[in-house]
Amino acid sequence: MRGYLSFLGANKRWLLGGFALFLFSSFGQTFFVSLFSSDIRGSLGLTHGQFGSLFMAATLTGALVMTQLGRLVDRHRAGRLVPALMGVLALGAALMGFASHVWVLFLALFLLRLFGQGMMTHTSFTLTGRWFDRERGRATSLAALGLNTGEALLPLAVVAVLAVAGWTQVWWLVAVLLVLLAWPMSVLLRRERTPTGRAGDQPAPTARDWTRSQTLRDPYFYLLLAAVAAPALVGNTVFFHQAHLTELRGWAPSLFATAFTVYAVTTVVFNVLGGFLIDRVTALRLVPVYLLPLGAGLFVLAVAEGAWSVLVFMLLYGVTNGLSLSLFGAVWPEVYGVGHLGAIRSTIVAVLVLASAAGPGGAGVLIDAGVAYPAQIAALSAYCLLASAAAVWFVARIRARSNAFSPTNPRTAP
Repeated sequence: MRGYLSFLGANKRWLLGGFALFLFSSFGQTFFVSLFSSDIRGSLGLTHGQFGSLFMAATLTGALVMTQLGRLVDRHRAGRLVPALMGVLALGAALMGFASHVWVLFLALFLLRLFGQGMMTHTSFTLTGRWFDRERGRATSLAALGLNTGEALLPLAVVAVLAVAGWTQVWWLVAVLLVLLAWPMSVLLRRERTPTGRAGDQPAPTARDWTRSQTLRDPYFYLLLAAVAAPALVGNTVFFHQAHLTELRGWAPSLFATAFTVYAVTTVVFNVLGGFLIDRVTALRLVPVYLLPLGAGLFVLAVAEGAWSVLVFMLLYGVTNGLSLSLFGAVWPEVYGVGHLGAIRSTIVAVLVLASAAGPGGAGVLIDAGVAYPAQIAALSAYCLLASAAAVWFVARIRARSNAFSPTNPRTAP
């Protein structure tokens, strides 16, 4: 703990910037948008499948744009880029407050997903990966606490505001907040940081700097991506359709909002623990095991009808999600270097955004078609367990390839 506090004090400017970006991403995350699902569907007369499909279409469109927009992090200084991103995100929030027509809703969702869930998290992960080397795990875990904070506090804050105002007013408040904070973020992030190793350590092992085209030709990239994408697919699916599961099993409407606190606390603990582990054993070593708690939690949620199953699921999902936040920030520069990290991450984030859209959209269509939602949750559990088993094989091969590389004997691109 003393090491974390010392590290935080020495790097508070950059860690606070990464924290804030993760926090702002909450406004485009599924857990936040889904809080208004019933109100949005009621206002526009949409079914579960229609709203899910619209959400998926907006997210998929944003993912396509993300593959090109994401490389801006490699080309522009953070102090200039971040305020511009916040301005566009504020526009998306304002449009959501005026979403009286399906096309306005689509545009609002597109902007929120692209610049919230997409560019805010992408920028924070990329900047942290570029600013830190040996301490990358700790830096990512501390920055990612911004998302944990949003997940813990925003659902409860929305419930409180909705008690005295309409759902559209919440979105207008979000837009004003983002505009007001744009200039302070510009000041905070105007200085860059040069990564350094810890005193007394050997030089940090450096991965060869792969270009994006080289990375996309690497077969292990897709296997690693399939494992890393699981939390986005699962979490967004379950959270987006939480109201349907609550109605299906006769649970209290506030159950998931209450369970979010358990999930958030667990995520914080294992996020910090994950940063500690990554700095000592590397991110790759965690890939085969980090999905196991989520797979177990999904199984419990699928087969147990008691309200306690939600708490168990949120607890176990918090374990996986906490580890995944640090892992996602560290594994890509660990394997593919930092020279073209923004361009590579733009593709990775686009795939994660696709996964976050495919889950809610596909599940909504299946619900409308009469496919039992608990059976869909069980299928997601099987996916997590199979991905973990496959990771045992491909991670060993990635590590062997990485160990063969050294600064004095660089490998050529495949």
